[in-house]
Amino acid sequence: MKILAHRGAWNVPEEKNTLKSFSCALQNNWGIESDVRDYEGKLVIAHNIADAASPNALDVFELWKKSHGEVFAINIKADGLCGKLKEMLEGNGIKSYFCFDMSVPQMLEYRASGLRYFTRQSEFEKNPVLYEDAAGVWLDAFYDDSWLTNSLIEQHLGNGKEVCLVSPDLHQRDYNAFWQRIYDGDFADKDVYLCTDFPADAQRFFHK
Repeated sequence: MKILAHRGAWNVPEEKNTLKSFSCALQNNWGIESDVRDYEGKLVIAHNIADAASPNALDVFELWKKSHGEVFAINIKADGLCGKLKEMLEGNGIKSYFCFDMSVPQMLEYRASGLRYFTRQSEFEKNPVLYEDAAGVWLDAFYDDSWLTNSLIEQHLGNGKEVCLVSPDLHQRDYNAFWQRIYDGDFADKDVYLCTDFPADAQRFFHK
């Protein structure tokens, strides 16, 4: 089980999506999930509308390169980023990454460009689009995770896909029962990621 720190490793909300939070995550050998969009012709890190204070994505990629990070989950927040993003990833030699959450027309562009992308599956998106060429699946239970079973995870793994699980805490739900169920599935040595706001807790739980 690989841990992804959601918007970095932070203690207070103001630290989300900052160089400090990313540096902290990388120092702990966690992967990171973050949001990329454009602002005045540049790629920046911002979950909501970007402004002049939004971190430059290039600074984050350079930090990632120096730290030899585990995996970078890149949440695509705007259309038209594919070309600049590919240039930045290749320019920094970053190969341990995946892009996700782009629109379907944009996903076609990412596929054509050769960028690694994850498709989505949730209780509202039951059939993952462009599944065949996807590097993996982002499994996201918004309200009810009863459908997100260990057998479903095994099915995707058996199809040669990586799997990223959205921890219930990202939707303001308790994560304990879900984590225990995943732990019992014995995915420790498999291509499974957990994206959480509590990476230190997840590290202790899954690597005890």
